[in-house]
Amino acid sequence: MTTGARSKTVVTVISKIAEKPAGKDACLVVIYGLELGRKYNLENANVILGRSSKSDVQIDQESVSRNHAKIINTGKSIILRDLGSTNGTYVNDQLIDEYVLRDGDFIKIGRTIFKFLSGGNIENAYHEEIYRLTTVDGLTQVFNRRYFLEQLDREVSRAKRYRRELSLILFDIDRFKTINDSYGHLAGDYVLKQLATVIKGKIRREDILARYGGEEFAIVLPEIDGANSMSFADKVRKLVEKAPFKFEETKISVTVSIGVATCDDAADAAALIKKADDKLYEAKAAGRNCVKA
Repeated sequence: MTTGARSKTVVTVISKIAEKPAGKDACLVVIYGLELGRKYNLENANVILGRSSKSDVQIDQESVSRNHAKIINTGKSIILRDLGSTNGTYVNDQLIDEYVLRDGDFIKIGRTIFKFLSGGNIENAYHEEIYRLTTVDGLTQVFNRRYFLEQLDREVSRAKRYRRELSLILFDIDRFKTINDSYGHLAGDYVLKQLATVIKGKIRREDILARYGGEEFAIVLPEIDGANSMSFADKVRKLVEKAPFKFEETKISVTVSIGVATCDDAADAAALIKKADDKLYEAKAAGRNCVKA
């Protein structure tokens, strides 16, 4: 575990104030962390976020300062201001000192992520966000386990019905616990999110990338056979190995182990997952940073 004072580069982000006043209906919605889906209204002039029980928005985590940040509602704009916190306040992955919030901004304090809503119909926007949370992982912004399982079951049925190819890739980050222990959980969260971003830009529109659980991810590959899925899996492995993972000036080495399975006439979704998972463990046993099928 790293020790000592955190080196923080303060970045003041200047953003244009929205044409319409933010008004009293603006709110924060928890999209990652405890109390998932909870809404905090921002009608008061000042709202304090922090670990203290006296905070208006309490975030009970060690990585959060007692008085971490303040939200100021001027009536025309909503301003987020860091209060000299130890681990910083982030908006859309940028470390900020003071920032004028815009509708849809993501705010990260400690390991909790909020989404800022200020649109004309807050209730509709809130309910749409809650619906989105049923399919999307709040941290990585790729599909969640629930959506993955539903879609895989549908794709397996489709593949068998029309006799089409279907492959599944399961992969997880090698020695992820060591990353958390060495650099902290905030760095671990960064690695998960960055890995998802790196891969999301390299898959087809019809492919399904999901966070399966913890540091494990899945990719459903419709109409891809075994040989091509192996080739694609190795491209993913190389992509991750070469990608830059840099958290607050610290480079982090990241690799993944990958298991690949293809659908056959006897397979259902559960059997396909087990096949891919068995191959993933084979990749781990073979020394990690490799692909097994």
